[in-house]
Amino acid sequence: APCCDKLYTCRLCHDSNEDHQLDRFKVKEVQCINCEKIQHAQQTCEECSTLFGEYYCSICHLFDKDKKQYHCENCGICRIGPKEDFFHCLKCNLCLAMNLQGKHKCIENVSRQNCPICLEDIHTSRVVAHVLPCGHLLHRTCYEEMLKEGYRCPLCMHSALDMTRYWRQLDDEVAQTPMPSEYQNMTVDILCNDCNGRSTVQFHILGMKCNICESYNTAQAGGCRISLDQ
Repeated sequence: APCCDKLYTCRLCHDSNEDHQLDRFKVKEVQCINCEKIQHAQQTCEECSTLFGEYYCSICHLFDKDKKQYHCENCGICRIGPKEDFFHCLKCNLCLAMNLQGKHKCIENVSRQNCPICLEDIHTSRVVAHVLPCGHLLHRTCYEEMLKEGYRCPLCMHSALDMTRYWRQLDDEVAQTPMPSEYQNMTVDILCNDCNGRSTVQFHILGMKCNICESYNTAQAGGCRISLDQ
């Protein structure tokens, strides 16, 4: 480690034991565990031919087992591949699965923001990032934990998964739960978190359905009032 002139088996071991982070790009030398020869960073020991890693990146100085890694010049770091299964979105500034090409909402430099759940880095994290329909990113593990408590993006409140089936179930529950007579002609203005549309709908305690996209992911945007045709 050029920052503290100490030997570590990996940068993560260094970071967990020191009060600073190792700059992986500044690593110049490695020591062979077998023959203890200190040498320029390379894939194979120049003294005893020990293979330091099935995969080696001369930019990141990453030594690892073969996981079909590839170095993405735009990301600036190595990613787990295979490379042909991913593309780099220039606006999001992140490598994404090919099945998302042309099918995701771009947010400029979205990966350079911390995960809104754990507040830790996403871009260089070893945890896979999950892309929400709204375009925001969460760690996959954070996303799975979030779904135990709710269904909405913690940043923009957009539905984080396809809720169509649940909305139809809620339709049935609303239909089977009539409001008391004094509330049956009461309307309220709502704002939809999914389509950002505004509409005026009948008030119901179980939820107010957006007239535009039929989502129940809505918020009251005004006071209740009694319809004139009561």
